Formats: sequence, C-alpha cells, structure tokens
Amino acid sequence: MNFALILFCLLLFTAVFWCYDWFALRPARLQRQAATGEAGNAPWWVEYPASLFPVILIVFTLRSFVIEPFKIPSGSMIPTLLIGDFILVNKYVYGIRLPVINKKVLDLEQPQRGDVMVFRYPEDTSVDYIKRVVGVPGDRIVYTDKQLSINGQMVPRKPLPDYLHRERIQYSKHFEEKIGMREHAILIDEDAPAEVPMIRQFPNRELCNYTSSGFSCTVPAGHYFMMGDNRDNSLDSRVWGFVPEQNIVGKAFFVWFNFSDLGRIGRFH
Repeated sequence: MNFALILFCLLLFTAVFWCYDWFALRPARLQRQAATGEAGNAPWWVEYPASLFPVILIVFTLRSFVIEPFKIPSGSMIPTLLIGDFILVNKYVYGIRLPVINKKVLDLEQPQRGDVMVFRYPEDTSVDYIKRVVGVPGDRIVYTDKQLSINGQMVPRKPLPDYLHRERIQYSKHFEEKIGMREHAILIDEDAPAEVPMIRQFPNRELCNYTSSGFSCTVPAGHYFMMGDNRDNSLDSRVWGFVPEQNIVGKAFFVWFNFSDLGRIGRFH
C-alpha cells in the first residue's frame, strides 16, 4: 500500500473543500454576521473535510520532508533492530525529495558506510526495506568466509558474548564490527553456509562474482550496497543487487516504541 499516495490524495480532497469554504462560503457568512450578528456554519459536508485539511497538511509535511515512522517487520537487522521496533527515519538528511514521486530537489548529505538506511526495495518499489550501508559508489566489497572487507581493507571486528535469540532458543556468534568510524553489532551463524543462496539476475549483476565461500562486488555509480546485521538471516544486496540512489527514503536513527519491550524506547542512534 502506497501510504504517501493515499495521504496526498486525502490532502487534495480536503483542500478542495477548505478552499471552497474559505473563498466561496466564508464571505457570505461574514456579510450575514455583519447584518444579523450571526455568522452560521458551513454545510456539514463542507465543514467536516475542510476542518481535516490543516491536520492532514501538517501530517503530510512532516512525513514527507522531516520524519517518518516505520515498524521493523523482520529479524534481518538483529541485534541492532528487533522485530516490533517502531523507529523514526530522518527524511531530509540525504536531501529533500518530492513526495510520492521521490524525486530529489535539494542535495544535502550522502549516505555513509555504516548508516542504517530505509529504501524502496529495487524489485518492488512499493515495499520499504531497512539495511545497513556497507558499500558506497565505487567501493569494492568482498565477503569471504563471513569476513567483510571494503576496498581491500578487512573490516575489524571483535567478539562479544554469544547472542540468545528471543523468538527461539538458539545462540548466534556475536561481534562488534567497525565500518569507518561507526561501530555496530552483527550476528553470524556458524552452521550457515558461506555461499550466497537464491541469487537474482539483478541490474549490474556483471559487477559481482560469486563463489562457494562468498562473493565480491564493485558498487556502480549512483548505487549502494546494503547488508543486514543478522548476516546469515538477511536477504539483501548479496541476493537482489544494488540500491539506486533514487530509491532512498531516509536514515533510521531512533526506536520510539516496542509493545513487547518498553526498554527498547530510546535505543539506537
């Protein structure tokens, strides 16, 4: 469901009634008030949608240009983000984009390695995904035997205590990884194969090479390489390819609620 399009249509619908009331009906009410002392109200079928217009305008503006809420539906970003986390996404940090068509009209910052980014899924742009930026345009990404390297430099990581999954009694190897200046936790399942499964025939597929121990990819201009922090339980750029710049939605930065764990509030930045 394209909620941005629905909200935009509601905005136009209520704007028509608001303009009709303000420019066509209001002058007559003011004249009546001057003559009789009683202004009266607009017809109910005008008053109700017109009264919703300012509210929808504020929601549409905030959601389109400032902050948008999202709910985490899967475990691909565990342990950084858990299933059921409600997060906030900064919509303007990567540039101002027109709502609905998602066309950038003002450049600001560029996505950096290590950012957690929401984007429109390349295979179905009506669906939003969230992953971590691992590669920016021009980067050479190599993932061999579950060890990541970027531009020939091994990404440092240090072991943490094993991670116990909430939804099942199972432990994963737990590491703190550092990409650039950003540190974050990742999970590795030792019994999962290193080979990438279910590889698609995505655009620029020729820039990637797959082996039984992993893969290597060169990120093309105007694209980004995304991976989940739950490395062996994430369908990401390893499978379906690069994320075009025009698919970017925003940068995730804050957990504002989780019905199952109130302690999650305020986590992640």
